[in-house]
Amino acid sequence: MNEVVVSKMKQMNLNGMSSAFKTAFESGKTDHYTIDQFVSMLIDSEWNERYNRRIERSIKNAKFHYKANIESLNFDSSRSLDRTQILRLADCEFVNKNQNVLITGSTGVGKSYLGTALGYQAYIEGYKVSYFNTSKLFAKLKMAKADGSYLKELAKLERQDVIILDDFGLQALDSQNRITLLEIIEDRHNNGSIIVTSQIPVQGWYDMIGEKTIADTILDRLIHNAHRIELQGESMRKKRSKNNE
Repeated sequence: MNEVVVSKMKQMNLNGMSSAFKTAFESGKTDHYTIDQFVSMLIDSEWNERYNRRIERSIKNAKFHYKANIESLNFDSSRSLDRTQILRLADCEFVNKNQNVLITGSTGVGKSYLGTALGYQAYIEGYKVSYFNTSKLFAKLKMAKADGSYLKELAKLERQDVIILDDFGLQALDSQNRITLLEIIEDRHNNGSIIVTSQIPVQGWYDMIGEKTIADTILDRLIHNAHRIELQGESMRKKRSKNNE
């Protein structure tokens, strides 16, 4: 009978419940529960299974560049990474307030990892997050303009609570990408958060964007009330390479 019950649960896609039911009987622990406790345990198992699957799907859809989380961050003093600031950001209040996070530093210091960790934390808290390499996003949106799907792609971005623009500013913006960035920033102003990582210090973004009026508008929206993190220290990749020698 138990095998029949497990089979029916699986046919109804109650995988968490069927696994808990089977484990309880195989371990002989069913006598440890009252009927209502046993039912509650089965429901909790199914809820946890579905919650974990939803998180896994969300992470996959976010297309994060790294598997990163707040707990694994390196707070070595040489990095100038303020633990208190990061833990405050990890509560995701900046998302509720539609604030941005700007992370700068030289190559290899962990900008992308930190940005992804904050994005992952926002996912855990139930927010919609998407990761983008900035250059690839601009290339994708150029193609979208050519095939007529540009507004649809912008609408997808607008629906996200947080977008991560990684490696921002590796190349000076041309006129088309400049307008695209302006439209993304305008759509998200007071409606969503942006996490930006860049090798270029914030004071250098004006020249990188170009076109005075547009640069003024973009930076006013992007920098105002933003949380700024300037990472210091040796390249983390080089440091790991030395430790492995």
